[in-house]
Amino acid sequence: MASLSADNPAFGARTLGAAGLALIKRFEGCARRRPDGTFAAYPDPATGGAPWTIGWGSTGPDIAQGTVWTQAQCDARFLRDASTFATRIAGLLGLGTTSQNQFDALVALGYNIGIRNLAGSTLLARHIAGDHAAAQAQFARWNKAAGQVMAGLTKRRAAEALLYGQKEK
Repeated sequence: MASLSADNPAFGARTLGAAGLALIKRFEGCARRRPDGTFAAYPDPATGGAPWTIGWGSTGPDIAQGTVWTQAQCDARFLRDASTFATRIAGLLGLGTTSQNQFDALVALGYNIGIRNLAGSTLLARHIAGDHAAAQAQFARWNKAAGQVMAGLTKRRAAEALLYGQKEK
C-alpha cells in the first residue's frame, strides 16, 4: 500500500519539473514590459477586464489596473503560484500513477484554466481512471475563452497534450 506521508507525490510533495515551468513561461510570457523595465498589469484578452494579469500569468485580488511589478516580483510570484498549483493538483490526483511529464502538463493546464475547472474536467477524470490516451485527447477541448476559439489557446493545448504524452527519458 502507498504511504500517506508528506513525501508521497499524491499528497503534494510533487514539484513542477523544468518542462512544465518552461511550457507555462512560453505561453504566459512576461508581457507588458514598460520602458523602465517594470511590468504593467493587463486585462484578460477575452473579457477586456477581469481578471487582470501581470508577469507570468499571475492573477488575484492584489492585481488590478495600474499594478506595476519588477522582474523580480514577477519571477517570485510565478514560482509561488506554480508551487501552489503543483501542490493542489497533486492532491486532485490521489494515488494514481502520473508521470512527471503528465504532471507538468496537468499543472500547466490548471495554471491557465484554474483548479476548479480542472478538478471537474473529463480530462482529469480520464487521467485518474488511467485512460491516458483519452485524457490527452481532452486537452484540445480547452481552447476557448468567452465561448470563442482562441488560436493561442489551441497552440498551448497542443503543446500541453504533446508534453502529457511524452515518455520519460
